[in-house]
Amino acid sequence: MNLLLLAVAPVTIIILYIYFKDKFEKEPIGFLFKNFLLGATASILITFILGIFASKLIPLTDAKSILQQFLQAFFVVALVEEFSKYLIVKFYAQKNKEFNEPFDGIVYAVMVSMGFAALENVLYVFQYGAATGFLRAFTAVPAHATFAILMGYFMGKAKFSNNRIVLNLTGLLFATIFHGAYDFFLFINFIPGISIGAFVSLIIGIVLSRKAIKRHQNNSVFKDVT
Repeated sequence: MNLLLLAVAPVTIIILYIYFKDKFEKEPIGFLFKNFLLGATASILITFILGIFASKLIPLTDAKSILQQFLQAFFVVALVEEFSKYLIVKFYAQKNKEFNEPFDGIVYAVMVSMGFAALENVLYVFQYGAATGFLRAFTAVPAHATFAILMGYFMGKAKFSNNRIVLNLTGLLFATIFHGAYDFFLFINFIPGISIGAFVSLIIGIVLSRKAIKRHQNNSVFKDVT
């Protein structure tokens, strides 16, 4: 199988899924693509730069230290990556006139996240092969989407609320918590069977994401217009 196709297929499926879940007022393809590109470029660059500083600030000196792996998972990886995506959604998508209902927070957060995931997935698949691609298609890529939906749910609410700062940061917090939990259980795989915790956290995240999508759909300001 073509490795590039294997790497981008799960990302494409998720993008289409979210696009068609936006039932009442579709976002412009051009603006969606710009957010995707920023996710694949700017957020990756921000992650790289912040990751260097975070790694120096919180170094991993003992791979079998649960505390150190916790700090790596939640701060060096999860917070850095989600913050890089958060910046683009907040300062690019959220400020645009096309961001005109709460559901758009989910749409644009997913587009940015899938841009990030696409490049990351291509690099992993070309480095480690098809088996890694198949595994990530059902784990890492959906996980990135789940974190984005949780973040976007709150950022969508924030755009139309007087509590914008609190809601925006709540979105970042939820994405970081679920991302950190997912990675943490994978990082401490030296404990037999503990990796199952990553899949449990992912399933919980997916359930909450589906509820978030449904809630914003039901409360769409365009629902009674179409």
